[in-house]
Amino acid sequence: MEHTSEQLIWMYQTMIAIREFEDTMVKVYLEGKLPPNIQKGLAFDIGSGPVPGEMHLAAGQEPVAVGVCAHLRADDTVVGAHRSHHFAIAKGVRMPEMTAEMFGKATGLGRGKGGHMHLFDPAVKFSCSGIVGASMPPACGAALAAKKRGTDAVAVAFFGEGATNQGAFHESMNLAALWKLPVIFICEDNKYAISVEKTDSTAIANNSDRAAAYGMHGILVERNSALDVFEAAGAAVARARRGEGPTLIEVKTDRYHGHFQGDPEVYRAKGEAEQARKNDPIPQLAAFLRAHGLLDDAADAELVAGAKARVAEAYAFARNSPDPAPEDALRHVFC
Repeated sequence: MEHTSEQLIWMYQTMIAIREFEDTMVKVYLEGKLPPNIQKGLAFDIGSGPVPGEMHLAAGQEPVAVGVCAHLRADDTVVGAHRSHHFAIAKGVRMPEMTAEMFGKATGLGRGKGGHMHLFDPAVKFSCSGIVGASMPPACGAALAAKKRGTDAVAVAFFGEGATNQGAFHESMNLAALWKLPVIFICEDNKYAISVEKTDSTAIANNSDRAAAYGMHGILVERNSALDVFEAAGAAVARARRGEGPTLIEVKTDRYHGHFQGDPEVYRAKGEAEQARKNDPIPQLAAFLRAHGLLDDAADAELVAGAKARVAEAYAFARNSPDPAPEDALRHVFC
C-alpha cells in the first residue's frame, strides 16, 4: 500500500516519542528501587519509588504500533495487552494522563487505580489489560458493534506470541471468521513469552499460518520495519472496512528490555539484545526518509526535540499531580 509523506513523518516522529517515553521510564522506574535499599539486603524493591509495581516496556517494538495505527481513524478501536505504551501513544492516548496513571496519581486515566497495564482512554477508543490473551475478545466485541451499526470502523487486537496458545485466541479467531468481523489480530513475536522461548512453547514456526485453519488471511511480516508493517496492515484494514472479514498479522519484532524491569534475563543469550539494537528500526526509517528527500538534519533535530519536549511535559505533569485521596479508594470501582 502506498504511503504519503505525512504518514511517513508521523510514523517516524511517533516512534521517536515512544522510544523517548520508554527510555525515560527506564530511569524513572528505578528511582527508589535500588540503593539504598540494597544496603538493607533488598536487591530490588518493586513497591518503592514514584512508579510502584511491575513495568513492561516496548522499546524495539515501535514499528508494530505505528505501522498499524497509521491506518486507523478516531472511531476505530484498539485493545492492547500488558505491554502497551507504544500502542497507546500511537493511537493518540493523552500522554500526560497516561503517565500520571503509571505514577498512581489522581489525574491519571483511571484516577491512579489501574497502573500501566490497565490504561483506558474512551476518547480515542483505547484500552489494554494485564491478562494474557484478553485483548482479543473485546476487540471482537467492538468489531461486532461497528458491524451492527452499519459503519466501516475496525477494531485491532494486539498481543504477544505467547497469547496464541491461549483459548481466547482460538475462540476469538473462530468467531471473527464465522461472523466476518472487521477485526485485525496483530501478533508481536518477540521470541519470548515472559522467559519461555517460542520454540519451547509453540508447535509451529509462524503463528500467521494458523489463520488458514479459520479461513482468514494470514500475513507474516519478517522484518521489524515500520514500512513492512504499514503495508501489511494497510491491506488488512482496507479488507476489514470493505466487509471482507478479519486478518491475522504476525510481526517478527525485537524486545530490547526484559519481560519486566528488573528481569535478570538469564534465559536470553548474552549480547542478544545488543545485537538486536544494531537493527534499530528508528534509524532505518530515518535513512529511508533521507533517501527520499523527506528528512534533513534540521528537520530531524526539530522532530526529536518536539518528541522529547512532549515526553518531558508528560512526566512533569505526572510528578506534580496529586495523589488520590484515601477516602476515594472504593470510588469508581466494581465491588
